[in-house]
Amino acid sequence: MVIQKKICMIGAFATGKTSLVAMFVHSIFSEKYHTTVGVKIDKKAIEIQDKKINLILWDIYGEDEFQELQMSYLRGSAGYLLVVDGTRHNTLQKAFDLQIKIEDAIGQVPFILVINKLDITDEWEIESAEIDDVTQNGWTVIKTSAKHSIGVEEAFQTLAKKILDC
Repeated sequence: MVIQKKICMIGAFATGKTSLVAMFVHSIFSEKYHTTVGVKIDKKAIEIQDKKINLILWDIYGEDEFQELQMSYLRGSAGYLLVVDGTRHNTLQKAFDLQIKIEDAIGQVPFILVINKLDITDEWEIESAEIDDVTQNGWTVIKTSAKHSIGVEEAFQTLAKKILDC
């Protein structure tokens, strides 16, 4: 039996949500930046704990000062990746704000805070102490580089395990 689970990619604009999905599903990375308009849906089958799971990945446009996340996109979601750009501190605050909104809209579902752009840590504005604070609050944090495929598989696999354990 195959289990289907909807997973949403959430975060500020230009944090790497689309790149993470492209690396996870197609093993490709593009230097070209394309703004996601609306939602882009991809699928990938994985196996966890001897169970086949079809992940339906909803890559939702990034929130910015001009457009707010449509909570209706989250309906039926089994979990989400909250994606932050390590080089832009404001994307961490945006993630905190979004997490509260999401919980208000759909309740508590498994999520992981993904701090992307690990390949350019010398440009990071997010301090280790801030990441430690988040993990002490019970959040799972995974650092990734969509560009070099670091932590990408781990992020999706970890989220899928959390979903199955619910």
